[in-house]
Amino acid sequence: MKLKLSAIAVAAMLASGASWADMKAAEKWVNDEFQPSTLSKKQQLDEMKWFIDAAAKLKAKGVTEINVVSETIDTHVYESKTMAKAFEEITGIKVKHDIIQEGDVVEKLQTSMQSGKSIYDGWISDSDLIGTHYRYGQIMSLTDYMAGAGKEFTNPGIDLKDFIGTSFTTAPDGKLYQLPDQQFANLYWFRADLFARKDLQEKFKAKYGYALGVPLNWSAYEDIADFFTNDVKTIDGKPIYGHMDYGKKDPSLGWRFTDAWLSMAGSADKGIPNGMPVDEWGIRVADDKCTPVGASVERGGATNSPAAVYALTKYIDWMKKYAPKEATGMTFGEAGPVPAQGQIAQQIFWYTAFTADMTKKGLPVVNADGTPKWRMAPGPNGPYWKPGMQNGYQDVGSWTFFKNGDPNRTAAAWLYAQFVTAKTTSLKKSIQGLTFIRDSDIRSEYFTKNADKYGGLIEFYRSPARVAWTPTGTNVPDYPKLAQLWWKNVAQAVTGEKTPQAAMDNLAKEMDDVMARLQRAGMSHCAPKLNPKESADKWLSDQHAPWKKLANEKPKGETIAYDTLLNAWKAGKVR
Repeated sequence: MKLKLSAIAVAAMLASGASWADMKAAEKWVNDEFQPSTLSKKQQLDEMKWFIDAAAKLKAKGVTEINVVSETIDTHVYESKTMAKAFEEITGIKVKHDIIQEGDVVEKLQTSMQSGKSIYDGWISDSDLIGTHYRYGQIMSLTDYMAGAGKEFTNPGIDLKDFIGTSFTTAPDGKLYQLPDQQFANLYWFRADLFARKDLQEKFKAKYGYALGVPLNWSAYEDIADFFTNDVKTIDGKPIYGHMDYGKKDPSLGWRFTDAWLSMAGSADKGIPNGMPVDEWGIRVADDKCTPVGASVERGGATNSPAAVYALTKYIDWMKKYAPKEATGMTFGEAGPVPAQGQIAQQIFWYTAFTADMTKKGLPVVNADGTPKWRMAPGPNGPYWKPGMQNGYQDVGSWTFFKNGDPNRTAAAWLYAQFVTAKTTSLKKSIQGLTFIRDSDIRSEYFTKNADKYGGLIEFYRSPARVAWTPTGTNVPDYPKLAQLWWKNVAQAVTGEKTPQAAMDNLAKEMDDVMARLQRAGMSHCAPKLNPKESADKWLSDQHAPWKKLANEKPKGETIAYDTLLNAWKAGKVR
């Protein structure tokens, strides 16, 4: 039954500033769009009334329209097309929510930082830039804003403790600089229906001597990739591939590596979230845990270490041996939908942001009852990996605001940021995009009832694993400047222009060069201060990063039954 506002309730709302038209719009959106919710309809309308009253103060100051931007994923499309319209109808403030490629978001952010003038009133920027934002001092501390200038525009029901990703958007000073808007992890994806076939299980065990299951290490992943590509070859008359990836020279090729591929191989130090003092980019920081001192092995970093070179080598080998031949010419966006077409048996580097697209009825990877034929699991580890190291990557797209923006427009953008992450709206947004930010949404009755539709996603996000898979951390002093070096160097190894070792050597040198320039220019906090170059032998060790080359980089493959992994998540374990 739709909630109808009583005359007394309407009168009370009108007396406190909310107009009849605004509340009617709020009632329409709450009834027709923002269901289900973890709030009751009365609580939703009370929250919407607060937004209406807060917006009225800004409209009185002349704010009628704001401009915000985000990358192109389903969650942000829903915000741009539906939630922005709801915000305008309810508050009277129009939102131009641009959707552009992630590389363009980073480029525009960099331009704004260089010019000192923000192009947008609000940005959904990856928390990967937290180290950049902290060091340059141009991004607003939300901790300070909510307690000061933005206090009257901060929703009393924001409930920051309900957000699952705020540890990733907190800088070394302990302050919150970004508000999470969406999160998705990078996990292992596989066709559970194929892995369950008795004939394939028997053939695999006969050849490799262990069970076909979820790979625990890269050796098993490689064996499974070879098995499906070269032994199984076809399923239902169509080719089947044991691996999927992408290799086109494009900014997204950089994310393929900076999104923790090197630490999955085991290149970083132990220490959650990113490895300390050497992180997953190979950047070492000083004893203060903040000052970058180098990326190259000669300065104590690990970007060109044996583990990093191994990670690049395996990426290239697997893509060329076990993936469809078109993969080397694909970008992240082009490769993403391929597993849903039914000819990929497993993928080691798969973003859960694709879950929604993978669950559509009628797809070759979805059963007739709407449940998936596939499952997701923790990614396998490379031979250099040790317990206590970063497990894998998680993207946390987060609301970010420049200090020098127009204060009234910034306040309006902050209202919109809170609107699209509010308890009134967030459960519906989670159902649309499956990129959870609130614990209350993950544990809602809706996702309890529908968990079997999502292939392990709900179990992952209800477990401690949701904070063990982590974004780029604070060791990276300037994400835009350093990130662009990765794809250009990796591409040269993909094409064969350089060996993996030569490509990583050049990448490490270029990273050191950028940090040297940042050192000379200075930064507001923790500018790099490079170590002198010394012999690599001084740094390479079997006790810490950079790790010495292993005598055997392919130990025996190990697998585990999927139900065992799933039960570990249900029992509150990371793995």
